[in-house]
Formats: sequence, C-alpha cells, structure tokens
Amino acid sequence: MSLGAFDEVAAFEAALGHFTLATGLHGALAAARGARVVAVSSVGHVNGDVLFDDINFEQHPYDPWAAYSQSKTADVLFAVEAGRRWASDSITVNALNPGRITSTRLGRHIGDISNSPSSFDATSTDVSWKNIEQGAATSVLLAASPLVEGVTGRYFEDCNEAGPHQPGVRRGVAAHAVDPRSAARLWQISLDLVAAAATTV
Repeated sequence: MSLGAFDEVAAFEAALGHFTLATGLHGALAAARGARVVAVSSVGHVNGDVLFDDINFEQHPYDPWAAYSQSKTADVLFAVEAGRRWASDSITVNALNPGRITSTRLGRHIGDISNSPSSFDATSTDVSWKNIEQGAATSVLLAASPLVEGVTGRYFEDCNEAGPHQPGVRRGVAAHAVDPRSAARLWQISLDLVAAAATTV
C-alpha cells in the first residue's frame, strides 16, 4: 500500500488500489501456502492517525503531510487486520519503515517541502538515513527470510520488529497504528468504499 501521497488526491483513495490488489489476490496467496505480503509504511505514520470521520479530507482542508501520515498509518493497520484474518491461510502480512533512502528519485514529485512539519525535515538528525541496499534490507527480510517465518501483523524497522514509539524519537510504532479495533474498522471502511466504487463504474 505504498503510494505517493502528495498529489491533489486524498491519500486514502489512492491506497484503496493497493488494498483491492491484495484482497483480490487472496485466493492465490492462500493456495501458495506460506505466501507473504509486505506493506511499505514509514516512520511518518507516527505523525497522524486515520481521520475516520473524514477519511478523504472532504470536510477538512487537504494537507498533503497529514494525508501522507494517514496513508502510512493505514499501511500498518492493513497489516494488523490482514495478518489476523489470513493467518489460518498461512499468509503472513507485515509492515515496515525502510528509512530515508539516499540516491533515489522517489521524492521528485513532492516539490516545495519548506512548509513540511519539522518532524519531516530532511536535515533532522532523528531521520534514519540509508543507502539503497540498506533501505531494501527490511523489505527483503520480511519477503524472504526464514527468520520471520510465521510472524504476522507486525511493524518492522532496521531488520527487527519495532518497539513502541517514544515521543521525540523517530523510531518505533505508534499505538494508533497497531490498534486492533482501528484495524478492523479501517478494513470494513475499505471494503465499503471499494464496493461503492464498483457500482459507479
């Protein structure tokens, strides 16, 4: 469910494509017996919970940084609920923070970041800077390593399961991102929005 959230489109709407892909592949993943789903999140999830009463920013002014944080929280909540639902199918689902990766063009569409929150400041010493290989390591671990076989519904960083987020530290997983009630609520909202979209096509 990784996405570029800086377009003039609500990030959650864009994330529904990734949700639809994963759920649409459920049958094939279950048949594989031991399939793994890896959701690329971000430490940016600590900056905001899902805005359940206005998930697409229809009543609130659209803020790309808030949308980004919400989308990355949604990635983790997806892993929590999919991990719970699909465990009996031998499908594991985990989310991760890859860190801030140098030497890529991933941020080329962001534009002016001068108004970004200080916690997103690229010069911050709290940001986990990595090269491309280091940035890919946690994704590869979750996708292929026997060390995490059977582990599901978790959030990882630096090739380890993350501990709870502590205020002022750009590490760990926020409590709002692993709340099982929020995860179940978001899953149902996602199903409802996908179904509504299908009826208008």
